[in-house]
Amino acid sequence: MAETNKKDAWERLGAILQSGGGLITAVTVAILGFIGSNYLKDRESADTASRERMQASEANVRIYTELMSKREESESVLRKGMFDSMIQSFMKSGSGSMDERVLNLELLSYNFNESINLKPLFVFIDKQIRVSKEKGRGEYLDRVHKVATEITRKQMIVLEGAGRKFDRHIDLDSLAANPGGIPLDEDTLTVEGITRHFSIVVQKADKRTQELKLQLEIRTPIDTLGNFEINTAEFWTGFFDFPMIDNTRLANDQRCSVVVNSFEDNSADITLVYFPGSYASLKEKPYYQEVVQKLMKTNAQINQQ
Repeated sequence: MAETNKKDAWERLGAILQSGGGLITAVTVAILGFIGSNYLKDRESADTASRERMQASEANVRIYTELMSKREESESVLRKGMFDSMIQSFMKSGSGSMDERVLNLELLSYNFNESINLKPLFVFIDKQIRVSKEKGRGEYLDRVHKVATEITRKQMIVLEGAGRKFDRHIDLDSLAANPGGIPLDEDTLTVEGITRHFSIVVQKADKRTQELKLQLEIRTPIDTLGNFEINTAEFWTGFFDFPMIDNTRLANDQRCSVVVNSFEDNSADITLVYFPGSYASLKEKPYYQEVVQKLMKTNAQINQQ
């Protein structure tokens, strides 16, 4: 009898546990379903919010692009009208007074110095002033040289920020005593991971035009065995040679330029700047091969990340 009662007790306990297990399972399933449903709702809400933010961002970018495009278009029309008007003033026979010509040169220079080579116009106006019989020739010459110096200064600030430079002092008395030219101290500069060695020989100096004839040699290491790629160039440079326009093209879409900072009776100071080609003037665009090489290099760097 006692054994029968014990058996019944175990059966009742088993039934209770069995029914409790089903309840626990049902509760667990319900909780998991609730959590999963909330997670999916939160995920959907997050995705919706992300899409809305992306759409809003794209809309803002599109509006900004359209506004900038219209602004650039209107500025281009204005600049074109200004450019045509000033160029026509130079082309007319007996074009205005010297003051008007110098003023037009100043306007052209400050607005278009990165787009076109203004050196011939500077030389032309400078020559006209020197042979002119108008009063105030000294003032006109000062204005022409002031605007040239200011353009060079502004362009050099941009190029020095993107590249590297070095300055050199030239003893013109020593140059006169050495007709074969005088070499300046060499220097080594690195831009965009490319190192080049620069050497300059001053060959001649024209004190009337305040220009220097230079021989520039650029050596670029091509391996670890001490071999170099050598580029040479000979040119005259003066106050009317602007670095974004008048520069030497190098491989890998890079440039270098030499500017005259000062020119006195017995001495002159120059600066060589080495910079990426993307900072050259609008007319100095890279070759297609250089563009392709840059794109391939960029893609390779992205794939390595």
